[in-house]
Amino acid sequence: MAFYTGKGDQGTTKLFDTPQGQRVTKTSPIFEALGMLDELNGLTGWCKAGCPENFEVVGRKGKTVLRDVQDHLFTIQAEIAGAPGKTVPLTSVERLGEFIKAVEASLPPVTSFLVPGATEFSARLDIARAVSRRVERRLVALHESGEREVSASSRAYANRLSSLFYALTRFANHQAGADESPPQYLGQ
Repeated sequence: MAFYTGKGDQGTTKLFDTPQGQRVTKTSPIFEALGMLDELNGLTGWCKAGCPENFEVVGRKGKTVLRDVQDHLFTIQAEIAGAPGKTVPLTSVERLGEFIKAVEASLPPVTSFLVPGATEFSARLDIARAVSRRVERRLVALHESGEREVSASSRAYANRLSSLFYALTRFANHQAGADESPPQYLGQ
């Protein structure tokens, strides 16, 4: 695969399902969604790179959990790009939900919002959490626009991601013994 071909210099590109010879404008909502998914995948990789080797979450290595997220993000990207047969399996959504519940059950209950940044690793996870919410909104908007159908299971997986990143953030803070503090809500 070449680093560049120059074919997109005029602001168009192709998708998997683009008819031969046709190109799509890069301003399409499809490419906005693809770009946000790419951004989240990069952030997830940054979290994985900063994940301590001993970070094990309810029986799974943290780096393995994050790599699994990356593979699912690539699957959603392929679906959005029109690759035939690509979608997040419902079993992946169910497994992710169960994993999040198990992480939550292993932590002290949370009673308020928490200020991000207790550790560098948890701050990275918190950024990924916030971006995952934006990705989900973009996928829902793309689906509702009718420009590209996004499967219910891929949308559900995207919905679970912010919960996963929040659970991992809290688990990272807990494992590091970091203080999780609520905001002060300054003002009148």
